Amino acid sequence: MESKAVLRNVRLSPRKTRLVADLVRGMDVPEAIEALTFTRKGSASIVKKLIESAVANAEHEAKRANADLDVDDLYVQTIYVDAGPALRRFRPRAQGRATKILKKTANIFVVLGTR
Repeated sequence: MESKAVLRNVRLSPRKTRLVADLVRGMDVPEAIEALTFTRKGSASIVKKLIESAVANAEHEAKRANADLDVDDLYVQTIYVDAGPALRRFRPRAQGRATKILKKTANIFVVLGTR
């Protein structure tokens, strides 16, 4: 049984968020949540909430299908981070010029599977 959760347009850099995603890929869900709780990265709490959302989705699907589901059997089957739309801002520079500033966003995808 698979369940997934998606978070789009979160104001985090995709490159920095991929570091956290790589940390928990393939881990069991309780182990991944524990690792993210003590990880000192800004995106760790957001990825943790997304994994908890995928667990809730799995419980809901199992309840709807009248199936038994043990949360301890779930693991992070797939997790990846894509770039979302960038917010474009401009900063004034010398001699009347301007420099573009890109405030990047990320799309995070999580798929949980059972072992």
